[in-house]
Amino acid sequence: MRTGRRRMTLIATTAAATASLVTAGLLTSVSAQAAAGCQVAYSVASQWPGGFTGNVTVTNLGDPVSGWTLRWSYGAGQQISQAWGATASQSGSQVSATNVDYNANLATNGSATFGFNASWNNSSNPAPSSFTVNNVACTGSTTPTTPPPTTPPPSSTPPPSTQPPSTLVGWATQNGGTTGGGNAGTTTVSNASGLTSALNATGAAVIRVTGTITCSGMLRVRSNKTIIGNYGATIVGCGFNVSGDRNVIIRNLTFRNWDDDAINVQESATNIWIDHNTFSNGYDGAVDIKRGSDFVTVSWNRVFSHDKTMLLGHSDDNASQDVGHLRVSYHHNWFDGSNQRHPRVRFGNPVHVYNNYYRANGGYGVASTENAGVLVEGNYFENVDDPYHLGEGDSGPGSLVARNNHFVNSPTGQAGGSVASIPYSYQLDTASTVKSIVTAGAGAGKITV
Repeated sequence: MRTGRRRMTLIATTAAATASLVTAGLLTSVSAQAAAGCQVAYSVASQWPGGFTGNVTVTNLGDPVSGWTLRWSYGAGQQISQAWGATASQSGSQVSATNVDYNANLATNGSATFGFNASWNNSSNPAPSSFTVNNVACTGSTTPTTPPPTTPPPSSTPPPSTQPPSTLVGWATQNGGTTGGGNAGTTTVSNASGLTSALNATGAAVIRVTGTITCSGMLRVRSNKTIIGNYGATIVGCGFNVSGDRNVIIRNLTFRNWDDDAINVQESATNIWIDHNTFSNGYDGAVDIKRGSDFVTVSWNRVFSHDKTMLLGHSDDNASQDVGHLRVSYHHNWFDGSNQRHPRVRFGNPVHVYNNYYRANGGYGVASTENAGVLVEGNYFENVDDPYHLGEGDSGPGSLVARNNHFVNSPTGQAGGSVASIPYSYQLDTASTVKSIVTAGAGAGKITV
């Protein structure tokens, strides 16, 4: 978890007057209209002293295009330093973001999303006032050549009648198993105060979240809790902190725009199951597990429009607490254009990464560091330049065994060393089928609980 920073969200518009700060540290959300024949949503997902993370979605409203370049200018000296999901360059104040291979073609009503990190002057961070696509000024007024789809996206549809498996497998089945609140009484919460109180209460409980709850910071989750989202349940702005507690289940929730981590598991927390959640546009980790935590399963989650995804082990200097722990299973997750840490592993052995779908991850897929042992098995890598490797940044290498993976427009990655044996039973899907299995079943709203 990180502290001591501000967070803001903004949307770009063609009206320059709406692209300015309105109060210290905050911006007003306004509708986003951009280039002729297209629409652009520009947002600052998180901001800290000297830097910020931005996300951009461009939607084509006109004839299909093959290859696109989106341009805008900054008015307060902002400078892009890194991008994922697009190739970005900057000359003076003007930014040019060009498609990568996998998102070059935009059908009518088709969209592409990319993200970036940038610097700012700690005083003003106004939104761009206009955009161009392929050098055509945007108006957002072009009538689509084909009608919009009549079927809403998966996040707006009820769970399918044929649902993905929802039983617990992996490391969270060990050490006595993970049952959460079990058959304890159910509490339904619909606001931040009710959620905070229910999560922090002692004793076993089943907590049902309904509607959209807006909050900030990290909410403490105590032992023996099952937190379940009703259909459409969403947590905006805050995250869950499982610190030193055990036997917690978190399922069927959408997390977005969190200001620290979405889910943080730390301080020797054990027997945690994180399943069928959706994560996007947060500040730090979607699911970070660290400081001696153990016996965790992370399954059937979807992450998109996000950078730092799943960290396992927070520091190279924490071997005394982490060695012999940090045993986690990651399976059937959809890393949908997210940038890095899928996961980034220190010390844990064996860590089991199997049957996940990796799509267009701009940084890397899996990194094994600091003598960790990671089994990367039966995954589907599509348009991923760096599926897996040993070492990362200043962290020394670990071991990584790769087997039965499927690669589409992706290299095979870097493997080496040996990994401890997996102690639990599991069913391995054929890697070539993982894309269809995971995209149909991963994320919130895909199960009835």
